[in-house]
This record gives sequence, C-alpha cells and structure tokens, in this order.
Amino acid sequence: MVTAAQPLPLPATRPHPRQPRQPRATSVRHLGPNWYAPVMGTAIVATAGAGLAGGVPGGLPGGVPGLRTACTTVWALSLAMLLAVLIARTLHWIHHRDQARAHLLDPSMAPFYGCLSMALLAVGGGAMTLGRDWIGVPAAVTLDTVLFGTGTAIGLVAAVAVPYLMVVRHRIEPGRATPVWLLPLVAPMVSAALGPLLVPHLPAGQPRETLLLACLAMFGMSIVAVLVVLPMIVARLITEGPLPLALTPALFLVLGPLGQSTTAAGMFADVAPGVVPAPYARGLGVLAVLYGVPVMGFALLWLALAVAMTLRARRRGMGFAMTWWAFTFPVGTCVSGAAGLARHTGVAAFGGLAVALYVLLLAAWSVAAVRTARGLVSGELLAAPRR
Repeated sequence: MVTAAQPLPLPATRPHPRQPRQPRATSVRHLGPNWYAPVMGTAIVATAGAGLAGGVPGGLPGGVPGLRTACTTVWALSLAMLLAVLIARTLHWIHHRDQARAHLLDPSMAPFYGCLSMALLAVGGGAMTLGRDWIGVPAAVTLDTVLFGTGTAIGLVAAVAVPYLMVVRHRIEPGRATPVWLLPLVAPMVSAALGPLLVPHLPAGQPRETLLLACLAMFGMSIVAVLVVLPMIVARLITEGPLPLALTPALFLVLGPLGQSTTAAGMFADVAPGVVPAPYARGLGVLAVLYGVPVMGFALLWLALAVAMTLRARRRGMGFAMTWWAFTFPVGTCVSGAAGLARHTGVAAFGGLAVALYVLLLAAWSVAAVRTARGLVSGELLAAPRR
C-alpha cells in the first residue's frame, strides 16, 4: 500500500523482510491410538533381550556385561513412554472428542485401539521380567497385575468392538483388507502369552488353574479370529496387488499373532506343571513344540515376503511413517517364540534364529526411534494428515 508517509511505492516483486513462519504442529489433535505402537516396540526390545540372555541353547551368553541392566533401562524408557502417551491421549479425548470419534469411525484407524491393550500388557510383562530388579518383586507384581488386568479388559473389548464397528458403521470396499485388521485380534493373544507370568504369584489351586485356563481360552479366541481374517489379507494382496507404499510395513503385523502364539504355547508349558493335572501339563509341553515349530516356519516364510515387499516399496520412494513401528513388536514376538522353542527342544538352531531376529529388531527399533524423535521435534508427525 502507499501512504502519506511513504510516497514511493515498493517494487511489487520485493518480498516482505519478515515472512511469518508456519506454526509448528504441537497439538495432540491428530495424535491417534497408533502412538501406542512405539511403547510396544520399545518394551519388546527389553523383554526379548532379557529372554535371550539366560538358559537358551544357542542364544546370547548369560554373562554379557551390562546386558540385563541395558534391557532394564529400555524397559524403564517404555514405562515412561507409556505414561506420556496415556497423558497425551487423555488430553486428546478431553479437547478433541470430535477427532477421537472420527478415529473410531475410520476403518484404517479404529483397529489401532488394540495397541492400547498391547502397550499396557507389554510394559506390565516387562515389570515381571526386568523391572523387579529395580522396584522389587512385590511392586513388580502389583504393577503387572494392574496393567495386565486393564490391558486384558481393553483388549477383549477391542476384539469385539472394532469388528462390530467394521460391520455396522464402517464402509469398506471389497478387496481392501489390510494387516492392520489383525491388531485388535492379537491383543488377547498378548494377554495369553504374558498372563502366565502372574500364575506363580497367585494362591495355589483354583486361582492359578483358572488364570492359566483363561489364558488358554484367549489363545484360542485370538488364533481362530486371526485364521478367519488372514486369508482375506492374502487374497487382497494376490488380487489387488501390493499395499500402498506408506502401508507396506504393515505386512510385518502378520508376524505378531504367529510369534506371540508360539511364545504363549511355550509359556503354558513352562507354568503348567503343578497347576493343572499331569496329563494336561504334559500335553501343553507337547503343544509348545508341535504347534510352535510349524508356525515359526510359516513366520519365516512371511518374514521373507514382507522384507521383499518392503525393499520394493523403498525403491519406489516409501518414506518414513508411523507404520515403520510395525517392524518392531511383531519381530520381537518371533524372537521370544524362537527362544521358547530353543528352551523346549534344546535345539541351538532356534537360539541362533532368535539372536538373528533380535539383531534385526534392534536395527528396526533404532531407525524407527530416531525418525520418530526427529518427526516430533519438527512437528511433522503431529501435523494434520495430508489430503
């Protein structure tokens, strides 16, 4: 503009000396339930590492200096992350209820509500395996009891509520099945795998047997539901082609029910003696091997397919997104599953497989953690999604 105090107009092409910066996205409005995935991925790094260190044929030597301390530190980090995300998600529901409801009605986001359950369960399980070193066994049992009870209740609700919403509210086009659909169905399997940690701390008799059988029931609930959905995912890949680039890492989510169910079967065999009658205890020991070995074989087949598809997507320009956390927790469940098979069979090859998968897990976690931290600092990950 030209004013009396400025008789000569400025050139039209001259930029303003101080261009206003775009505000940084620091709001929690767009912080969805998928943000529990980093908590899960961090907790599994800790617990899988601890499981490899002791008594696993072909695994890591138990005397590695500082290994358990490092794993406990990572568990403490996952606990801090859980508290931070719980607070942020609470603020999200208080101040942005419209967006929270939109997430529930979004078929691509609603399944991530299963991650809340798994985050609580993973941190609680870490308290029993690692946190007890720092906070003591009584405090660890109390913490895990609270997180396991809450996580299991939320997981069971999600396993029913999310499929219900998909049927009656979501409008999903034919051939659009994705591995994300597995998330609420896997949550009961995580409860099944971690519940046995609490069995020895219950009174002998009915309480212990009830919890173990409840875990076995959740094992069946989850695996049958997964067997219903997984063929739809495979059919979608074959008939419709590869997933969108940003969603390609979600292929690793299929490893979750495979590795977690193998881990659960091994945990049942570990705690069954003296809890259920001898014939059933022996049967669970047999199940750990006869179920776990074939399922781990299929997990390796799917891992090879997922890696090949991810490399293809990367060559075509796949950038970082929160879906990269799918590289962590599912692989971690395969680490614990392979370690369990090494203990129950005595075959060192399973221990070596667990170590190799753990190296992959550490690499994936490091990349995802660094890129997530960078995205939080820049505000990019909390910005509104691009249309």
